[in-house]
Amino acid sequence: MLARRTHLFSNSGTARARAAAKAAAEAGRDVVDLTAGEIWSPLPPAVRDGAIEAIERGVNRYTDTLGLAELRAALAHKLQVETGQAWRSDEIAVTTGAKQALFNAAMILIDPGDEVVIPCPYWTTFPAQALIAGGTPVFVETRHRAFVPCIDDIERALTSRTRALVVNTPNNPTGAVYPRELLVQIAELAIARDFWIIFDECYGSVIYEPHVHHPIVSLVPEVRSRTLVVNAFSKALALTGWRIGYLAGPKEAIDAVRALQSHTTSNPNVIAQHAVLEHLRRDDPSFENGLRSDLAAARRIGLEKLKRIPGIPTPRAEGGFYFYLDLTSLLGADGAGPAPTIDDIVGRLVTEAGVAGVAGSAFGDPGGLRISYGGPRDSFELGLDRLISAFETWDAAADLVM
Repeated sequence: MLARRTHLFSNSGTARARAAAKAAAEAGRDVVDLTAGEIWSPLPPAVRDGAIEAIERGVNRYTDTLGLAELRAALAHKLQVETGQAWRSDEIAVTTGAKQALFNAAMILIDPGDEVVIPCPYWTTFPAQALIAGGTPVFVETRHRAFVPCIDDIERALTSRTRALVVNTPNNPTGAVYPRELLVQIAELAIARDFWIIFDECYGSVIYEPHVHHPIVSLVPEVRSRTLVVNAFSKALALTGWRIGYLAGPKEAIDAVRALQSHTTSNPNVIAQHAVLEHLRRDDPSFENGLRSDLAAARRIGLEKLKRIPGIPTPRAEGGFYFYLDLTSLLGADGAGPAPTIDDIVGRLVTEAGVAGVAGSAFGDPGGLRISYGGPRDSFELGLDRLISAFETWDAAADLVM
């Protein structure tokens, strides 16, 4: 018999979308996959060199549960530069990607019956991990405010059982960047109402002017005692498969993570740790700068193309590498039959247009479509052209019903 909690969650939206695209390709259809939450790029030179050097030295032993001491010190320095505050190694846990950092946060903070406030649309892992920990996700709708939550809506969602608020900026899937003023309000509310902030800044290195990413602990230093910062090298260095992330927070929280992580992964992959450490030691931003430049170029191309779609607002795309399209104009019933759903549209894009995206239903939003521009440029442009052509052809919502 399966464990009692497995019915509470399902595969991530991206996993389901990629599986559908793969199935279509195996059936002989030509499908361009725009679902990926990753950047296609060669390895950063320092990461490659660090991994090779560690392998040649025969590095194959356990590290400290929370990661190499040298890496945690380097991460503390990185956070000091980014936040303007001093950090210690015992406030850092190296994790197997940001997903484990988030899992650790959920498991040490949330008891059965606790509530976790999550702005919607959300990355699918946020509510799933709250449920795994026995908590209850409480969603705050943001669609009516261009996908940025309102502090009044957040406050209305709070109860005596609220344990944490998830802040994900830049946001996945919408690309929205939370403004400074909102982050200050959130921090002050957390202090006043005594809840934790889980601050996911995994896309914080990919921001487009004039927008700016603000670490919340920099804006209101007093909130640091109730904030867990989650980040990874998956996006900043295009290392999704290497699974190296980190969690930063108060020492007592990191001590709890040590106890938990010792029973899950023991320690993150040792070669990946040495590889990232070498990159941090060299302190050369040229790779990240080049990556951001490539993404910015793809974003410009995509935004120009997307202007051609009638009736669909230009996406925000303020950070990250996704376009989140608001397709609600295609979803209204015209009286001739049942209204299509976002899943109908996404399914038809795969089968008829040969392009795969992620339905907003995966992110708790019935009207959106996420497409990635982090993949190969030629495939991205081909897929976007196919998508635009399909939307130009489908001129009535009734035409979209499967």
